[in-house]
Amino acid sequence: MELYERWLDTCAENRGAWAIREEATGKSWTFGQLDEAVRGLPRIKVGRSVPNAVEGGAVAFVVKTLQAWRDGAVLVPMERAFDWVDDSEEVPEGVVHIKTTSGSTGEPRRVYFEASQLVADCEQIWETMGLQRTAPNLGVISMAHSYGFSNLVLPMLLKGMPMIALGDPLPGTLRRAFAEMGKVTLPAVPAMWRAWHQAGILLPANISCAITAGAPMPLELEISIFDRAGLKVHNFYGSSECGGIAYDSTSTPRESADLAGRAMKGVALKIGDDGCLEVQSAAVARSYHGASESLSGGVFRTTDLARLQNDTVYLEGRLTDTIHIAGRKVSPQVIEAALLRCPGVRYCVVFGVASSDSTRVEEIVACVNMDEGMSHEALQTELGKTLPSWQVPRRWWKTSQVLPDERGKLPRALWRKRFLGVTVH
Repeated sequence: MELYERWLDTCAENRGAWAIREEATGKSWTFGQLDEAVRGLPRIKVGRSVPNAVEGGAVAFVVKTLQAWRDGAVLVPMERAFDWVDDSEEVPEGVVHIKTTSGSTGEPRRVYFEASQLVADCEQIWETMGLQRTAPNLGVISMAHSYGFSNLVLPMLLKGMPMIALGDPLPGTLRRAFAEMGKVTLPAVPAMWRAWHQAGILLPANISCAITAGAPMPLELEISIFDRAGLKVHNFYGSSECGGIAYDSTSTPRESADLAGRAMKGVALKIGDDGCLEVQSAAVARSYHGASESLSGGVFRTTDLARLQNDTVYLEGRLTDTIHIAGRKVSPQVIEAALLRCPGVRYCVVFGVASSDSTRVEEIVACVNMDEGMSHEALQTELGKTLPSWQVPRRWWKTSQVLPDERGKLPRALWRKRFLGVTVH
């Protein structure tokens, strides 16, 4: 069944119910009103690529999505309209949606999806997370990104799950929203959970289901939220190329930071010959823009080093991120986790760069956003208490610019380029 036909079924079942509300204005739109708005729009040429920027507002984004579905156009979600570059690429027949990867492992790539793959992703998320219409989504993440489109837009349009568009994720805004609403489902990223936790506004009375994705959730933060607020934040591991991969549905904090969760319903996982996770499901994208063996035939071969135990995923770093030092290898995530345990460290990103010492191959660089008065010498001393000396970074960049991006990520490849272009220590 095509996406628009699925939407019509959803609309018929929920026509008089509210679908989306803008918290800033207090305005609400029913499913029927969204349907009427789409019916009044002109037709788009079949197969044409249509940019859809979230800067125009949540309602406009949803209406344009439905317009593209109605007319058989190819939807290209994006953050800002000026990001659109019409390169007149020839999109394969059957493609209805183009995602852009975060570029955390290199240059961003365009990913092609057919309608059935988007539907499958929505079904897997709905069933695995146990989402409900009675606990609306609170929209604080971008609908233009894979996580937001799959967790906010698709459940609304294909399952009838309402969404409250919050506008901004600041603690004060969330506190006011909590005072006016019942229980909500809250998909967010670790940086948001940290800010809300520090502000002391997280309570189970407000949140039916708390979800974190986009970047690894520090285990210490997850435990602290649970101990202080009694709220379990569920880790969600996925990728632009295949949607959801694994989800931690347990009611208590994870026992180890490398635990990503159990395989999503409908997802089959295995470890490839290179030690990386391979994902097979009906939600896996058709292909990249440009052929690639890592994404084809309903299988996505990630660069995530992992191990499986009874369908539970444990992540052990990225094949492309491994740092080689004097015949030994270390995952930067290990060093980042140790840094985040140091008092005064807000955010950090670790990577390797070519070493001037031929015996080491690479040197470890740490870019750190930390409190004033902190020094990298103090951090080196602190890290030496938990890490072997060869894993302690030798090169440092202290900068307040180290902050999660719109997706909640700190792209390692981007920060390596910035470091090499800005400074040499």
